[in-house]
Amino acid sequence: QTLKTIGGHYGVSKERIRQIEKRAIQKLRHTVRSDQLRCFLE
Repeated sequence: QTLKTIGGHYGVSKERIRQIEKRAIQKLRHTVRSDQLRCFLE
């Protein structure tokens, strides 16, 4: 789906969808790194 389609479905702009997507990807990457580092702390 395009950002415009998703934005239309939720009533927000495609730019806002892009921002949300970017933040979600950053959080997922951070979670993966945290899991990798956690083994060194145990």
